[in-house]
Amino acid sequence: MLRGIREQPKESPQPAPRQIFQERQRITGLPLYFQDYLSVRHSRCKEFRVYWTELRGTMLFFYDDKKAPMYSQKLDISALTSATNVYPDENGSAHFILMLSNGELELKANDSESGKEWKCFILTVTKLSVPPDESLLPGQLTRMHEVLEKEKKRRITRNDCSSTSLNRKSPPSSTLTTMPVCFYAVSRQEATEMLEKNPSCGNLILRPGRDSKNYAITIRHELDAPHLKHYKVMSKGTSYIIELERQVTLPSLQDVVNYFVTQTRGKLKPFVIRTHSAEDPVNSPAKRKRHKQQHRNSVLLKINRRHSPSYLVSRTALLALNQEYDAVSPRETSEIWGGQITPIPVED
Repeated sequence: MLRGIREQPKESPQPAPRQIFQERQRITGLPLYFQDYLSVRHSRCKEFRVYWTELRGTMLFFYDDKKAPMYSQKLDISALTSATNVYPDENGSAHFILMLSNGELELKANDSESGKEWKCFILTVTKLSVPPDESLLPGQLTRMHEVLEKEKKRRITRNDCSSTSLNRKSPPSSTLTTMPVCFYAVSRQEATEMLEKNPSCGNLILRPGRDSKNYAITIRHELDAPHLKHYKVMSKGTSYIIELERQVTLPSLQDVVNYFVTQTRGKLKPFVIRTHSAEDPVNSPAKRKRHKQQHRNSVLLKINRRHSPSYLVSRTALLALNQEYDAVSPRETSEIWGGQITPIPVED
């Protein structure tokens, strides 16, 4: 929901710091065409809310703060049908309305010049034509023609990529690749154990919700002492809603993960189990040694379950178990445990 009216900052638009710009570019994946403060009101709302707004491709991205790397809302305006004339109010702000296929969006700029620019840039990228009936300055016309050429090239590239991907034969499980790398089909308890036992792999897991219809985020913070938190991620249509003090709506699960990472300035990292590396391939000596050790431990556990903790396993019994479970050689086992095996208590 949109909040109450806030006074619009009276400052000329300045580019975001380079680091913020690069992060927004990475998250949105779209070129920036225009940016400034805008007051926004949807047709179902009574009040305006001020956002730092960016026009990227045919999308409007709304940021709660000018320096926030992650947008709070976004709007696809590619299906724009028309836009009203820019008209001033008693405070000097400039209003105009975008007519979209799913409703209206009323926008309010600082002044009539800014409002005219917003409207013209929006029409340029959605209609692929610079509006001919607007009185624009030479510098403004030049910028809009540059944006027009960039948008045409972007669409050609996007269409070429789409055609190429359609012509390729996708594997049956290709939909699974759209899930973030930190998604695991585990329970809340299993996610907790994964984070606690593997801190070097990351501290954020995306998992199915308890109802199997929605999702959840489990994170492990390292503050004064490690502690865990769980957040609900509700699936609604084609969007996902993070249940925070103020709900955050995002278009994909990857955006959900990105939101947590950017909001904590990288302190949260997606949990990724690193399997095989170049230094340690599947059949490497190090890998075989670990498997050997795990098998040896398995033998000892089975010994423990057959005998009470006070029972001293004889060498003969151990050799029989080694043969039964194809364990390490008797000499290796004897050397490891000093020729004397005492079962280890095991918790069931």
